[in-house]
Amino acid sequence: MFSGCVTLCEPVVARHRIRFHMADTGLTVRIEFPSVFEMIDLVQAVVDQLGRTLGFDEDAQHWVGVAVRESVINAIKHGNRHDPLKRVEVDFTMTPGAAPTEFSVRVRDHGDGFDPDALADPLAPENILKASGRGIFFMRSFMDDVRIERAAGGGMEVRMLKRLNRP
Repeated sequence: MFSGCVTLCEPVVARHRIRFHMADTGLTVRIEFPSVFEMIDLVQAVVDQLGRTLGFDEDAQHWVGVAVRESVINAIKHGNRHDPLKRVEVDFTMTPGAAPTEFSVRVRDHGDGFDPDALADPLAPENILKASGRGIFFMRSFMDDVRIERAAGGGMEVRMLKRLNRP
């Protein structure tokens, strides 16, 4: 499925891979890495570069970056529980290929999963001062569509969509 692959190795971070797949329908960039927070900067660099390539203004680029960052943090912390043997997969897809009008992001962990309908409302008075619980709220606020579901084979999958404003 993927036509190009770059594999990198660093002392702190076991192996991670960046793959590219280009088709008439669009371009997909996939990053796979162990569940360690040191990888968040790599994901942020990729989403920032893709945002510039797609022509996002500064605000859109920032807020899309926040949504992606929050989903990756959740995958590492809550999904895989910081287990570096469990991987996180992030796919960035721009469609259609010739002149993209949509930017989608898929983040998958390999943890136990959770019930997204059981999440507390971060805006409820009893939750306002809590330090956590806002990640999914941010994702839903900054992206045009967010879907959270159990992944086939285990774990959770977050799919986010941002539509591009084209003249």
